[in-house]
Amino acid sequence: MITLFVNKAASAKDDVLSGLTVALALVPEAVAFAFVAGVHPLVGLYAAFMVGLITACIGGRPGMISGATGALAVVMVALVAQHGVEYLFATVVLMGVIQISAGLLKLGKFIRMVPHPVMLGFVNGLAIVILLSQMEAFKITNEAGQSEWMTGSPLWTMLGLIAVTMVIIKYLPLLTRAIPSSLAAILVVSTVVIMFNMDTRTVGDMASIAGGFPEFHIPDVPFTLETLWICLPYALILAAIGLIESLLTLTLIDELTQTRGRGNKECIGQGVANTVTGMFGGMGGCAMIGQSMINVNSGGRGRLSGISAAIFLLLFILVASPLIEMIPMAALVGVMFIVVIGTFEWSSFRIMRKIPKADAFVLVLVSGVTVATDLAVAVVVGVIVSALVFAWQHAKNTMVETHIDENGVKIYRLHGPLFFSSVHSFSNLFDLENDPDEVIIDFGRSRVYDHSGIEAIDNLAVRYVKAGKKLHLRHLSPECRELLRNAGDLVEVNVIEDPKYRVADDKLA
Repeated sequence: MITLFVNKAASAKDDVLSGLTVALALVPEAVAFAFVAGVHPLVGLYAAFMVGLITACIGGRPGMISGATGALAVVMVALVAQHGVEYLFATVVLMGVIQISAGLLKLGKFIRMVPHPVMLGFVNGLAIVILLSQMEAFKITNEAGQSEWMTGSPLWTMLGLIAVTMVIIKYLPLLTRAIPSSLAAILVVSTVVIMFNMDTRTVGDMASIAGGFPEFHIPDVPFTLETLWICLPYALILAAIGLIESLLTLTLIDELTQTRGRGNKECIGQGVANTVTGMFGGMGGCAMIGQSMINVNSGGRGRLSGISAAIFLLLFILVASPLIEMIPMAALVGVMFIVVIGTFEWSSFRIMRKIPKADAFVLVLVSGVTVATDLAVAVVVGVIVSALVFAWQHAKNTMVETHIDENGVKIYRLHGPLFFSSVHSFSNLFDLENDPDEVIIDFGRSRVYDHSGIEAIDNLAVRYVKAGKKLHLRHLSPECRELLRNAGDLVEVNVIEDPKYRVADDKLA
């Protein structure tokens, strides 16, 4: 009993301190993504608070952090520019409803269809995106109001503080784990900057984060079909991006913690969070891989870590904004650089020559598309390319063994799958002109996987009928036989020892 109590207390302490670390890192991210979306910084901060709190309470992955993200912000900017922020709030509500529906329909399981090379590409691409997003911290505004890169003393000060932050995060755990190293690094670097009055950028240089409680606010839009058609396309895209990023992050956290989250529950949690956020003036959000990695690396494992992060963030907005605005950006950039190093799958360089070339290509492709466009497009492209490669490789595995039995009947024993990609090679396996009057195709070692395969069998049967020859189909499943009726009475199906499987067909969907 004593051991159990101590473990619980230690876990709670780790969750709370990890939540504080995450909250500090959330502030500049939420403000930056609000700027990207073209809305007030508080809109991003409110989203980070509400989405983070609700998903931490009812989501399917304890320890995962959610909030406003760049992947969603780049989609929102066009909607805000054309129709205003109220349409954004309405769209976020609709986005949440779609995500809840996806969870209720148990669509979260389809994340299992993402191949491992796509996962590696997603992780590597996202690490690069996080790295590139930190480059804005190295820019300053000149007297003409234009943004330019730091040079001279400001640059060296920035780099020095980043280096100190990274060293503390790297080596403090060797001395003590009483406090998360990321939090310790932020506190130490902030103290040094304040004590020595160092001239470096702070969180307050980005924007003021002071504000009040988020207030209930029904989106001020006309409740008409026209409004629905304006919001629906954006809501569908946002819902898809949010779920893909959340479920992939969930899978990554599962691997890191050797535990298993619940994908469908996470879909519902994300949906409820976005529906509520849209009603309280937030820009919506989804899982954040960078902050989730900070949380896991700082010892946050339970729901309390996400709840603590959200509550601390709200306290920053309400009462502690002057203190938070004094935190140097260099400390937060250093934390994110450590996240980049920990997120990137360095082993992918080692295995590149050991895995199939197609998988290596998919890995690089997904990484590149993630950086060039966004995560959802990259994952979809990766899955499609992987599926096409799979189909092409298995299409080459269709072959036959032939022999003529004692009755002069020619038997084709088919090997390999029969589906859309292999139907062409299947049709070329038969010597229609030189075959005897009676032919048997044995499907005992083959499987028909889709309607294209059934149609290929049907077309072959019609060709034999027109040639005045009898075609027998042996060991074919009942679904195929039902759809082959139009081959005529000359097509005889032997049902002895039929395989016990069902064919994917529209009638069965």
